[in-house]
Amino acid sequence: MTLIDLASDPSAVVRKAVATRTDAPAQALRPLTRDHDRNVREAVARNPSTSVGNLLRLVKDADRWVRWAVAGNPACDESVRRVMAEASDKELRGLLAETRELEPELAALLVDDASPEVRERLATHTHDPDVITALMADRTARVRKGLARNPRTTTAQRSALAQDPVVDVRAALVLAVELDEADLRRLVDDRSVQVRMAMATSELVPPHIRQALERDPDEMVAGAARDFRPGGGSSPVVRTPRIGHRASGGGRGRPGGARR
Repeated sequence: MTLIDLASDPSAVVRKAVATRTDAPAQALRPLTRDHDRNVREAVARNPSTSVGNLLRLVKDADRWVRWAVAGNPACDESVRRVMAEASDKELRGLLAETRELEPELAALLVDDASPEVRERLATHTHDPDVITALMADRTARVRKGLARNPRTTTAQRSALAQDPVVDVRAALVLAVELDEADLRRLVDDRSVQVRMAMATSELVPPHIRQALERDPDEMVAGAARDFRPGGGSSPVVRTPRIGHRASGGGRGRPGGARR
């Protein structure tokens, strides 16, 4: 039997197997985009051999996991990403915001996205300096916190974030990126214990700055600075998202597992 024949097999297991085949012809994959079993449609959405036309159909699928799987397909092109940018599905737009090579016009749409979460994810992952500049003016603290974790900010932008009025932004900054000496010395005397604790435990803070924190008026901060050992903490590095993968055991939650 051919793959085209097997695409209409009564067993969903067989149809899903066809859907995963990168050598499956378009005639076999096309009917599977309308399969009543969502696992089959999701497999087609992940298949890098799936045509753009079929991805455009699947990105509008009623099942969220099918839609989210499209975002990670290497065959996903600008026409598919444009549909994602205009989708009502906030998570789909968030996955788009984490795309490394995002067209400037689509990034501009996401800069003004109604969802602070989408803008935060864009702020954390964007490589576009114009997008970073635009988001520096965002009034939502979680968006600026996303920028604080972005290693592609400029020295001047980091200095501005080091003086952000929101504690979470300053704390995220010292854990994620290297700062100029002037900013570090200012943050050693930050009014927030949370920020000074982040300084005491950050892998990116130089030893002479951490030494100053050993005399911090808060004993927990001082103790953390004294007891710090390189490599003992969790990495603040922003990792590439695992797009559209369901968590094991029930299929609930967001792509790639819990995020925040």
